[in-house]
Amino acid sequence: MPQTQFDVVIAGGAAVGSAAAYFLTADPGFGGSVAVVEPDPTYQRCATALSAASIRHQFSTEENIRMSRFGTEFLRAFGDALAVDGVRPDPAFHEGGYLFLATPAGLPVLRDNHALQRREGADVALLDAAALRARFPWLRVDDLAGGTLGLSGEGWLDAYGMLQGLRRKAIAQGATYLPRRVTGIERAGARVTAVRLDDGQALACGALVNAAGVGAPALARLAGIELPVQARKRSVFYVQCPERLPGCPMVIDPSGAYFRPEGQGFIAGIAPPPDQDPECFDFDVQHALFEDVLWPLLARRVPAFEALRCVRSWAGHYDMNLVDQNVILGPHPDLDNLYFANGFSGHGMQQAPAVGRALAELIAHGGYRTLDLGRLGWRRILEGRPIVEKNVV
Repeated sequence: MPQTQFDVVIAGGAAVGSAAAYFLTADPGFGGSVAVVEPDPTYQRCATALSAASIRHQFSTEENIRMSRFGTEFLRAFGDALAVDGVRPDPAFHEGGYLFLATPAGLPVLRDNHALQRREGADVALLDAAALRARFPWLRVDDLAGGTLGLSGEGWLDAYGMLQGLRRKAIAQGATYLPRRVTGIERAGARVTAVRLDDGQALACGALVNAAGVGAPALARLAGIELPVQARKRSVFYVQCPERLPGCPMVIDPSGAYFRPEGQGFIAGIAPPPDQDPECFDFDVQHALFEDVLWPLLARRVPAFEALRCVRSWAGHYDMNLVDQNVILGPHPDLDNLYFANGFSGHGMQQAPAVGRALAELIAHGGYRTLDLGRLGWRRILEGRPIVEKNVV
């Protein structure tokens, strides 16, 4: 008969959920059973697979810098740590760097962020306009005052490969993956006791992890909790350009537009204006956003992009924390054993290793053992004390 009781049930088996399953099953102090409930085992529409698949240390919040620095360490050792039966998974991590650009108006914030990043150990250089022009001759800099360039530790990767590597290793270590959806939560007082699945099965559990991405608010409501997270659609465009851009990193324009190399071309995107960015769950690509907004911005920053051609495009979603664009991590005060990892606001893939480890520490040991991420818990949300992340792309 199928197992119907687990020490931990994780709702959501993409990068964050699979990282939690990996770290739990690898923790010598745990020793329990783990079930990962994932309704789409193909992961075709999960945020991890549809993201820009990049990692950076250039944040304005200490915890975000620390989490992504651990993410870099984890990716560098990925093949050895997650090998199964001698097969080493390769996340194809390319440390191409991030380049944040600033106009004169944005330079003070850029400098403040850079000082914080350096204090936190990030390998980031502050460049003036002349240095930008010398290093990136294909870049238009006449309106810029400077930029910050990640010299190591930042770049892009195969996000789907990272996800599958975490999943395979978690299974090899004893995790059970179920192709189901959580449709109900049973609780007794301040504790979750079981979850109900869409096939009618009930799973008793000692702890429940909400790693359901844009489905997290609906899952939280099953337990009577309102999670301030909404789905925001983000379109990604793969373009090709006749000219080469030597040494091109992931470039973040002051307008919010971004682009980076990918294969023989580039991927690019931009968030819609706030008044055109409602909660959204469809996967329709915002082609007008490319034609009317993104392409003109790209061509202004890189004259060679006047001749670019959009080859293909896709859309995914951010699980946007409406309060401060930072993850809500840990248990809710009303439920001792319901752990949240939601509201990443576009940073979930890169923060998945650190958050997975943090969840494992909370569950197995009752507190953080490595990075102290206590400030990112529910208390700031409930008390109206946001920790605003300024560098949301």
